[in-house]
Amino acid sequence: MLPPLPHNIIGLTQAGRAWSGVQLLVTGYDCDGEGTSVLPHRDHARLSVVLEEHGGACEPRLQPHRPCPVEHVPRHMYFAPAGMEIWGHTKYARRVVDAVLMFDLDVLSERLETTLDPDRIGVPRLRFANDRIWNLVKLLSEAVHNPDPSMHLYGDGIITAVSSQLFAAPRITEFKAGGLAPWQLRRVIDYMDANLPHRIELDTLATLVNLSQAHFSRAFKISTGLAPYQWQLDARIRRAQLLLSASDASLGEVAHATGFADPVHFGRTFRKMMGLAPGAWRTEHKR
Repeated sequence: MLPPLPHNIIGLTQAGRAWSGVQLLVTGYDCDGEGTSVLPHRDHARLSVVLEEHGGACEPRLQPHRPCPVEHVPRHMYFAPAGMEIWGHTKYARRVVDAVLMFDLDVLSERLETTLDPDRIGVPRLRFANDRIWNLVKLLSEAVHNPDPSMHLYGDGIITAVSSQLFAAPRITEFKAGGLAPWQLRRVIDYMDANLPHRIELDTLATLVNLSQAHFSRAFKISTGLAPYQWQLDARIRRAQLLLSASDASLGEVAHATGFADPVHFGRTFRKMMGLAPGAWRTEHKR
Protein backbone atom coordinates (compact mmCIF):
# COMPACT_ATOMS: atom_id res chain seq x y z
CA MET A 1 0.00 0.00 0.00
CA LEU A 2 1.32 3.44 -0.97
CA PRO A 3 1.93 6.01 1.80
CA PRO A 4 -0.21 9.17 1.80
CA LEU A 5 0.64 11.46 -1.09
CA PRO A 6 2.16 14.92 -0.52
CA HIS A 7 -0.51 17.62 -0.59
CA ASN A 8 0.47 18.91 -4.04
CA ILE A 9 0.41 15.48 -5.69
CA ILE A 10 -3.12 14.86 -6.96
CA GLY A 11 -2.46 11.68 -8.90
CA LEU A 12 0.18 8.97 -9.16
CA THR A 13 0.90 5.97 -11.39
CA GLN A 14 3.66 3.43 -10.90
CA ALA A 15 5.14 0.48 -12.73
CA GLY A 16 8.16 -1.57 -11.79
CA ARG A 17 10.38 -4.43 -12.84
CA ALA A 18 13.51 -6.12 -11.49
CA TRP A 19 16.67 -7.27 -13.17
CA SER A 20 19.81 -8.77 -11.66
CA GLY A 21 21.09 -6.32 -9.09
CA VAL A 22 18.61 -3.55 -9.97
CA GLN A 23 14.99 -2.66 -9.34
CA LEU A 24 13.33 -0.11 -11.62
CA LEU A 25 10.31 1.97 -10.59
CA VAL A 26 8.73 4.37 -13.07
CA THR A 27 6.42 6.91 -11.40
CA GLY A 28 4.16 9.53 -12.93
CA TYR A 29 3.14 12.44 -10.70
CA ASP A 30 0.23 14.77 -11.42
CA CYS A 31 0.91 17.99 -9.53
CA ASP A 32 -1.05 21.03 -8.42
CA GLY A 33 0.76 23.85 -6.62
CA GLU A 34 4.02 23.95 -4.72
CA GLY A 35 5.23 21.21 -2.43
CA THR A 36 8.28 19.60 -0.87
CA SER A 37 8.46 16.03 0.40
CA VAL A 38 11.07 13.47 1.28
CA LEU A 39 11.71 11.08 -1.61
CA PRO A 40 11.43 7.32 -1.12
CA HIS A 41 14.02 4.54 -1.41
CA ARG A 42 16.48 6.01 1.08
CA ASP A 43 17.75 2.55 1.99
CA HIS A 44 19.11 1.98 -1.52
CA ALA A 45 21.83 3.49 -3.63
CA ARG A 46 19.68 4.93 -6.40
CA LEU A 47 19.68 6.86 -9.63
CA SER A 48 16.61 9.00 -10.28
CA VAL A 49 16.15 10.12 -13.90
CA VAL A 50 13.54 12.71 -14.86
CA LEU A 51 11.92 11.46 -18.07
CA GLU A 52 9.25 14.17 -18.36
CA GLU A 53 8.61 17.64 -16.92
CA HIS A 54 5.50 19.55 -17.96
CA GLY A 55 4.53 23.05 -16.87
CA GLY A 56 7.61 23.60 -14.74
CA ALA A 57 10.63 21.96 -13.18
CA CYS A 58 11.24 19.67 -10.23
CA GLU A 59 14.39 19.59 -8.16
CA PRO A 60 16.19 17.35 -5.67
CA ARG A 61 17.22 18.95 -2.39
CA LEU A 62 19.57 17.98 0.39
CA GLN A 63 17.37 19.86 2.87
CA PRO A 64 13.66 20.63 2.47
CA HIS A 65 13.94 24.42 2.71
CA ARG A 66 17.21 24.94 0.83
CA PRO A 67 17.03 25.14 -2.98
CA CYS A 68 19.10 22.74 -5.02
CA PRO A 69 22.59 24.25 -5.36
CA VAL A 70 22.84 23.03 -8.97
CA GLU A 71 20.98 24.90 -11.68
CA HIS A 72 18.30 23.15 -13.73
CA VAL A 73 19.38 21.34 -16.88
CA PRO A 74 17.20 19.37 -19.31
CA ARG A 75 16.98 15.61 -18.76
CA HIS A 76 18.49 15.95 -15.31
CA MET A 77 19.03 13.16 -12.81
CA TYR A 78 20.56 12.60 -9.41
CA PHE A 79 22.47 9.80 -7.74
CA ALA A 80 22.28 9.25 -3.97
CA PRO A 81 24.19 6.70 -1.87
CA ALA A 82 22.25 4.33 0.38
CA GLY A 83 21.12 5.98 3.60
CA MET A 84 21.13 9.52 2.22
CA GLU A 85 17.88 11.46 2.46
CA ILE A 86 16.84 13.45 -0.60
CA TRP A 87 13.88 15.82 -0.82
CA GLY A 88 11.86 16.59 -3.91
CA HIS A 89 10.41 20.02 -4.66
CA THR A 90 7.98 21.17 -7.34
CA LYS A 91 6.36 24.55 -7.82
CA TYR A 92 4.82 25.03 -11.26
CA ALA A 93 5.08 21.51 -12.63
CA ARG A 94 1.81 19.89 -13.69
CA ARG A 95 3.23 16.45 -14.45
CA VAL A 96 6.55 14.78 -13.75
CA VAL A 97 7.63 11.27 -14.72
CA ASP A 98 10.77 9.80 -13.24
CA ALA A 99 12.52 6.45 -13.33
CA VAL A 100 14.37 5.32 -10.23
CA LEU A 101 16.98 2.57 -10.43
CA MET A 102 17.71 1.02 -7.03
CA PHE A 103 21.02 -0.83 -6.97
CA ASP A 104 22.12 -3.89 -5.02
CA LEU A 105 25.78 -3.00 -5.32
CA ASP A 106 27.12 -6.36 -4.13
CA VAL A 107 25.08 -8.27 -6.72
CA LEU A 108 25.93 -5.73 -9.38
CA SER A 109 29.65 -5.89 -8.67
CA GLU A 110 29.60 -9.68 -8.84
CA ARG A 111 27.63 -9.64 -12.08
CA LEU A 112 29.92 -7.11 -13.70
CA GLU A 113 32.96 -8.98 -12.38
CA THR A 114 34.58 -5.75 -11.25
CA THR A 115 35.04 -3.69 -8.12
CA LEU A 116 32.85 -0.60 -8.26
CA ASP A 117 34.61 2.71 -7.75
CA PRO A 118 33.97 3.60 -4.07
CA ASP A 119 34.18 7.30 -4.84
CA ARG A 120 31.38 7.00 -7.37
CA ILE A 121 29.05 4.91 -5.22
CA GLY A 122 29.65 6.95 -2.07
CA VAL A 123 29.26 10.54 -3.31
CA PRO A 124 25.90 12.14 -4.18
CA ARG A 125 25.46 13.92 -7.51
CA LEU A 126 22.59 16.38 -7.84
CA ARG A 127 20.99 17.55 -11.07
CA PHE A 128 23.60 16.30 -13.49
CA ALA A 129 22.96 15.46 -17.13
CA ASN A 130 24.23 12.52 -19.15
CA ASP A 131 22.46 11.94 -22.46
CA ARG A 132 23.75 8.38 -22.79
CA ILE A 133 22.41 7.37 -19.37
CA TRP A 134 19.12 9.21 -20.00
CA ASN A 135 18.51 7.39 -23.29
CA LEU A 136 19.38 4.03 -21.76
CA VAL A 137 17.04 4.53 -18.80
CA LYS A 138 14.29 5.66 -21.17
CA LEU A 139 14.65 2.40 -23.10
CA LEU A 140 14.60 0.45 -19.85
CA SER A 141 11.43 2.21 -18.68
CA GLU A 142 9.72 1.29 -21.94
CA ALA A 143 10.48 -2.38 -21.27
CA VAL A 144 8.64 -2.50 -17.94
CA HIS A 145 5.41 -3.96 -19.36
CA ASN A 146 6.91 -5.92 -22.25
CA PRO A 147 6.16 -9.64 -21.66
CA ASP A 148 8.72 -10.88 -24.18
CA PRO A 149 11.16 -13.22 -22.36
CA SER A 150 14.03 -11.61 -24.25
CA MET A 151 13.40 -8.43 -22.26
CA HIS A 152 15.32 -9.90 -19.34
CA LEU A 153 18.54 -10.13 -21.35
CA TYR A 154 17.73 -6.81 -22.98
CA GLY A 155 17.38 -5.15 -19.59
CA ASP A 156 20.54 -6.76 -18.25
CA GLY A 157 22.47 -5.30 -21.17
CA ILE A 158 21.10 -1.81 -20.55
CA ILE A 159 21.80 -2.02 -16.82
CA THR A 160 25.39 -3.07 -17.53
CA ALA A 161 25.83 0.00 -19.74
CA VAL A 162 24.23 2.36 -17.20
CA SER A 163 26.27 0.92 -14.34
CA SER A 164 29.50 1.25 -16.30
CA GLN A 165 28.73 4.91 -16.95
CA LEU A 166 27.89 5.56 -13.30
CA PHE A 167 30.33 3.47 -11.34
CA ALA A 168 33.38 2.63 -13.48
CA ALA A 169 36.64 4.16 -12.31
CA PRO A 170 37.61 7.20 -14.40
CA ARG A 171 40.45 6.92 -16.88
CA ILE A 172 43.70 8.40 -15.72
CA THR A 173 43.94 10.46 -18.93
CA GLU A 174 40.86 12.50 -18.00
CA PHE A 175 42.68 14.87 -15.65
CA LYS A 176 44.85 17.86 -16.50
CA ALA A 177 48.54 17.42 -15.85
CA GLY A 178 49.23 18.60 -12.34
CA GLY A 179 45.55 18.85 -11.49
CA LEU A 180 43.27 16.73 -9.37
CA ALA A 181 42.24 13.28 -10.52
CA PRO A 182 38.57 13.14 -11.66
CA TRP A 183 37.45 11.33 -8.52
CA GLN A 184 39.23 13.90 -6.34
CA LEU A 185 37.70 16.87 -8.15
CA ARG A 186 34.23 15.29 -8.05
CA ARG A 187 34.49 14.52 -4.33
CA VAL A 188 35.60 18.06 -3.46
CA ILE A 189 33.02 19.84 -5.62
CA ASP A 190 30.19 17.59 -4.45
CA TYR A 191 31.20 18.30 -0.85
CA MET A 192 31.31 22.05 -1.40
CA ASP A 193 27.97 21.98 -3.25
CA ALA A 194 26.37 20.01 -0.42
CA ASN A 195 27.61 22.49 2.19
CA LEU A 196 26.84 25.76 0.44
CA PRO A 197 26.69 28.54 1.47
CA HIS A 198 29.07 27.69 4.32
CA ARG A 199 32.74 28.25 3.57
CA ILE A 200 34.78 25.06 3.76
CA GLU A 201 38.31 25.49 5.06
CA LEU A 202 41.25 24.48 2.91
CA ASP A 203 42.46 21.81 5.33
CA THR A 204 39.04 20.08 5.22
CA LEU A 205 39.04 19.98 1.41
CA ALA A 206 42.63 18.75 1.26
CA THR A 207 41.86 16.00 3.77
CA LEU A 208 38.97 14.77 1.60
CA VAL A 209 41.44 13.75 -1.09
CA ASN A 210 44.47 12.94 1.08
CA LEU A 211 46.67 15.82 -0.08
CA SER A 212 48.62 18.55 1.67
CA GLN A 213 46.98 21.96 1.65
CA ALA A 214 49.61 23.43 -0.66
CA HIS A 215 49.42 20.53 -3.15
CA PHE A 216 45.63 20.53 -3.09
CA SER A 217 45.37 24.29 -3.63
CA ARG A 218 47.69 24.19 -6.67
CA ALA A 219 45.99 21.12 -8.17
CA PHE A 220 42.47 22.51 -7.67
CA LYS A 221 43.37 25.74 -9.47
CA ILE A 222 44.89 23.82 -12.37
CA SER A 223 41.71 21.74 -12.66
CA THR A 224 39.16 24.55 -12.34
CA GLY A 225 40.99 27.79 -13.07
CA LEU A 226 39.99 29.08 -9.64
CA ALA A 227 41.44 28.89 -6.15
CA PRO A 228 39.18 26.95 -3.74
CA TYR A 229 37.94 30.09 -1.98
CA GLN A 230 37.20 31.73 -5.37
CA TRP A 231 35.23 28.68 -6.49
CA GLN A 232 33.14 28.79 -3.32
CA LEU A 233 32.49 32.52 -3.72
CA ASP A 234 31.52 32.03 -7.35
CA ALA A 235 29.10 29.25 -6.35
CA ARG A 236 27.49 31.52 -3.74
CA ILE A 237 27.03 34.28 -6.31
CA ARG A 238 25.52 31.79 -8.77
CA ARG A 239 23.05 30.75 -6.08
CA ALA A 240 22.28 34.41 -5.41
CA GLN A 241 21.56 34.90 -9.13
CA LEU A 242 19.11 32.00 -8.99
CA LEU A 243 17.33 33.46 -5.96
CA LEU A 244 17.22 36.96 -7.45
CA SER A 245 15.80 35.79 -10.76
CA ALA A 246 13.40 33.10 -9.56
CA SER A 247 12.10 34.37 -6.21
CA ASP A 248 10.79 37.48 -4.48
CA ALA A 249 13.24 37.18 -1.59
CA SER A 250 14.53 40.49 -0.27
CA LEU A 251 18.18 41.40 -0.72
CA GLY A 252 18.68 40.74 2.99
CA GLU A 253 17.17 37.26 2.65
CA VAL A 254 19.32 36.52 -0.40
CA ALA A 255 22.41 37.74 1.44
CA HIS A 256 21.62 35.46 4.40
CA ALA A 257 20.81 32.46 2.17
CA THR A 258 24.14 32.80 0.38
CA GLY A 259 26.30 33.22 3.46
CA PHE A 260 27.03 36.95 3.44
CA ALA A 261 27.23 38.89 6.70
CA ASP A 262 24.77 41.59 5.60
CA PRO A 263 23.17 43.12 2.48
CA VAL A 264 25.96 45.71 2.18
CA HIS A 265 28.69 43.07 2.00
CA PHE A 266 26.58 41.01 -0.39
CA GLY A 267 25.86 44.01 -2.64
CA ARG A 268 29.50 45.07 -2.79
CA THR A 269 30.70 41.55 -3.67
CA PHE A 270 27.92 40.96 -6.20
CA ARG A 271 28.63 44.26 -8.00
CA LYS A 272 32.35 43.51 -8.13
CA MET A 273 31.77 40.09 -9.73
CA MET A 274 28.75 40.82 -11.94
CA GLY A 275 29.22 44.48 -12.81
CA LEU A 276 25.75 45.38 -11.50
CA ALA A 277 24.19 45.86 -8.09
CA PRO A 278 21.89 42.96 -7.08
CA GLY A 279 18.71 45.04 -7.52
CA ALA A 280 19.68 46.20 -11.00
CA TRP A 281 20.70 42.67 -12.00
CA ARG A 282 17.35 41.34 -10.75
CA THR A 283 15.45 43.91 -12.83
CA GLU A 284 17.22 42.70 -15.98
CA HIS A 285 16.89 38.99 -15.27
CA LYS A 286 13.63 38.51 -13.33
CA ARG A 287 11.75 35.49 -14.64
